Formats: sequence, structure tokens, C-alpha cells
Amino acid sequence: MRAGRSGSAVVLAGALALGAFTAPTAQAADTGITVTELVINKGKPVVVGTNAEVTPDFTFRISWPSGVKIGDAEADPFLYHGTTAAKGAEDGGIYTGSVTYYEAGSHAADCDGELYIEPRYTLDSNSDATTWKVAVSAKIWGSNGQLKSHEYLTGFGTVQVKRAAKVTANATPEPVAKGGTLTVKGAITRADWVKHKYVGFGGKSAKLQFRKKGSSTYTTLKTVTADSAGTLKTTVKASVDGSYRWTFGATSTTGGATSVADYVDVK
Repeated sequence: MRAGRSGSAVVLAGALALGAFTAPTAQAADTGITVTELVINKGKPVVVGTNAEVTPDFTFRISWPSGVKIGDAEADPFLYHGTTAAKGAEDGGIYTGSVTYYEAGSHAADCDGELYIEPRYTLDSNSDATTWKVAVSAKIWGSNGQLKSHEYLTGFGTVQVKRAAKVTANATPEPVAKGGTLTVKGAITRADWVKHKYVGFGGKSAKLQFRKKGSSTYTTLKTVTADSAGTLKTTVKASVDGSYRWTFGATSTTGGATSVADYVDVK
């Protein structure tokens, strides 16, 4: 959908797809549009849960041939799985929600915008947690609002899309006697894009960390591997008041997570 001009900016909404890292220049022979400096989500992986919409930001620079006005040249980044950008766009992907163009000369603009991911509809398989290819849909529109030329620009690299994860922490008993045994439990779960809920992340290792009361620094006490259901459990000796938490890093398909800390009073 093409929208009107606001000051020196032109806003386009409801276009195409999700993107990636800083990329080389790509030019469409049919349109004469050149896109450079494309950066998606500040170069970081995109982590998606089960229900909340995710809108990774992007920036890029566009230039177009003489004779074409700002607003008639359009570029929409998107992510795809297909063997070609055109096939990927046809089969479905992760699309741009909006783009704003800030005029930077008669035939160039600096652009920013957001991609749009609605997990219940955009991601229908856990195998979508993988490396996606990045392309740009480039279009030139005529003064009558008709599409004059369209081509897909490639060569922008890839972006990793990951399943969001969570972890909880619960230390018992509370309070605990000094020198007594404290049992610290937790549960690791991650987004399932088929079931639309969080499920146990079995076999994942997490660090149990402790922060002494009055300190701002956590110390790792031990590393524990979750069982097949994602459950964590271990014991430690209690010596001073403080907070316990579980934390783990990202994998190639799943984001990392840190639990809310559980404070324990030692008597």
C-alpha cells in the first residue's frame, strides 16, 4: 500500500518483508533503483515468541534514476526461504510493515522502518527457526498510480530467526538456616510455533548464579542440564542472604534467557 507525503518524508505501509545485516549494493536493471547500507534489527538475530507481534527495525539508503520522483520509487526488504527471491516472495516470508523515506537529494533518500511478524500466521513451523535469506522488492510507480517496473534485489546476506525461550527459578526452603541445604529448581521452555505455546526445552544446560545481598554482581555456582521436560534442579549450601537465578545462552535456533531472581533470607 502506498501512502501520501508528509513533509520531506514519504511513508509506505503494508509492503514486503524482514531483513539482515549490513549488505553490499544491489541494483535492479529494470528499475534503476540502488539499495545500500541495509541493516536489520541492528545486526542481531530476531527472537520471536508465540503470540506477541515482533517488529524488528531496519535502515537503508535508496537512490533512483533521474526523472523519477520521491514517492514513486519504492524498496521493501523481506526475508524468504525459497531458491530465488521471487519464489520466496510468492511462497510467503517475513514482510515489511512500514517504510519512511527522508529525502537526501533529488534522487536519493535515507530510509527506516519496521518488519512485521505475527507468529501465529507468519511462522507455521519450528523449522522456521533458521537462517533466512534477505532481498528487497524494488518498484517504480507511474504518475497514474500504476506499477511501471518491479524487480527483486539480492545480495544482502542473511538473518537468523530464533524461538524465544524462558526460564524460572525457585529456591526452597525460605527462609533457610545458615549452613542448611537450599534446593533451587527451575524450568526451561521455548516457543513452539505449531502448538502456539511454550514447551519444555529438554537437554539444555543452564548456569545457577548467586548475588550476595548488597552486591551488584552475580557469581556462577554450577551448571546443570535440564531433564527431557526442561526441568532444572540442584542443591547448594546457604551461607548468606542473597538472590539465585538461572541463565543460559542462545543456540542456533533459540534465544537465551535469564530468570527473575529469587531472594533467600538466611537465618
